Amino acid sequence: MTTTPTTSTGGSASASAHALYGPVAADLPRVSEALGSIATNVEFAFLQKMLENALAGTGKMMRPAIALLGGRLGTYDLDRLVPLAASVELLHTATLVHDDVIDEAQARRGEPTPNALFGNAASVMLGDYMFAHAADFIAQTDNTRVVRTFARTLMMMANGELKQDMTVFEYSEDVQRYLDRITGKTASLFGTAAEGGAMVAGAPAEQVEAMRVYGLHLGIAFQIVDDILDFTGDPAVMGKPVGSDLAGGTLTLPTILYMQRKPDDNPVKRAFEGVRRKANIDRAIREIVESDLLEESMHTALRYGEEARNALQVLPAGEVRDTLSNILDYVFARKS
Repeated sequence: MTTTPTTSTGGSASASAHALYGPVAADLPRVSEALGSIATNVEFAFLQKMLENALAGTGKMMRPAIALLGGRLGTYDLDRLVPLAASVELLHTATLVHDDVIDEAQARRGEPTPNALFGNAASVMLGDYMFAHAADFIAQTDNTRVVRTFARTLMMMANGELKQDMTVFEYSEDVQRYLDRITGKTASLFGTAAEGGAMVAGAPAEQVEAMRVYGLHLGIAFQIVDDILDFTGDPAVMGKPVGSDLAGGTLTLPTILYMQRKPDDNPVKRAFEGVRRKANIDRAIREIVESDLLEESMHTALRYGEEARNALQVLPAGEVRDTLSNILDYVFARKS
């Protein structure tokens, strides 16, 4: 079955992600430098080593790029926009550090996690240090509205993570609860990146709101695609086994739809009740992959993608709007 859609512009998963960032691509190294300075300015060698390990995992820099693109809608002041973009990426990275502690994960993207290398207690403090530094970055924007948005986003992300942790191996999850969870855990930060960039730049209110809606719906689509890739992605590229979310007790959209379709003879329910867990999880993964549920999940992601694309119509035509639309296409075409 094919889950990759035909999109309106030429995004490609094989293309360099940085090539998608158009008018802000040349400025992303400044964000990387700001992130790198966190480790270089620390005197405590052990903390420096942990920071270098955690920050080495910053990948395609999509959230910082979206923040800078939002900044292109007004006064493009990199002295304020770079700290905003860095704070968004640092907040994202800090949550991954804490997630890995909670999940007792030993690897992410094929590389050892900080908790695998340095232990849980040190990794919790590492995440806390990164949260604090993200707050310091956001304060450098000198924009109270952005600081408040940042604080609300952090609360939403913590709420989303708690919802996920409290529903591990719980098979009563439904689609709306799933969407609420990923809105807080993932999409809220995309929304803050997009909205914050426009806010810092002093863009018109309707454009700030359009960026918020764009980022939020892009984030929801991004997470659904991520959850599909958990079933379809190459384990060597993804850095984790096929169906690892389900094996870890987390229900994502494809599995929730599978359980709704098979309310009686359901191996997920039996596995979560402790009955032949591995065999039942393996059966569920196989049946999900062989069904049309991944395609159905992709259609849901595409609907959110279209909501994001529609929000862009408020923005002036030009390179910024085109680049934001191309990022949407990239999200749907990516393989990892």
